This record gives sequence, C-alpha cells and structure tokens, in this order.
Amino acid sequence: QVQLVDSGGGLVQAGGSLRLSCAASTRTFSTYTMGWFRQAPGKEREFVAAIRWSGGKIYSTDSAKGRFTISRDSAKNTVYLQMNSLKPEDTAVYFCAAQARSSWLESPEFWGQGTQVTVSS
Repeated sequence: QVQLVDSGGGLVQAGGSLRLSCAASTRTFSTYTMGWFRQAPGKEREFVAAIRWSGGKIYSTDSAKGRFTISRDSAKNTVYLQMNSLKPEDTAVYFCAAQARSSWLESPEFWGQGTQVTVSS
C-alpha cells in the first residue's frame, strides 16, 4: 500500500504560479510512475501530467503543455507540479496518482486526497 499526501494548493490570481507537492510513503518510489489529475466542479477527472518510473515525462496537450512542469525527487519520495501562467480554467482539485511501472498512469493504483487550486480572474 502506498500513501500519497498532496499539498501546495491555494488561491492565486490569473498569471500567477503554484507548486504542488506529493509525498509518497513507499520504499520502491523509483518503480512508480507518478503524476497529477484534476477535477473541476461538474466535470470529469482529467489527466494533467505524469513522470514515468523510467524518467520520461508526459503532459496533457490541452491543459499543461508549455505552462506546467512535472518533476520528481527520489531522495524525498516526492513528485512536484510547477504551474505557471495560471488561468481561471485551471481551477480544480488536483490529485496525485501512482501506478507501478506504467507508461502514462493509464490505471492509477493509488491516489492522494487532493489539493484545491483556485485561480481568480
């Protein structure tokens, strides 16, 4: 069992930045593909970005390309999502996710509790 603890959300003005963090409680962090999904009110949960256990990165072209950067720190068992140039449509609850040795988090095994990001116009 892997526990994921999300943090870093908050209220920011349009054009601002936030960095989300997700700490994972596992000794085999390096074998997990980690990433982020988000869910806005009344909408389905959508994929944002992932960083593979092997090191490659994948972004949703619609929501993250060019503005968001995902990274991981294996020494801290933590994955980050740096979000720049935030827009009101980025407002959502952001969830960290993990799946062992997957390509792009096609079926996450573990989820964080979520962290709220609100972008004001």
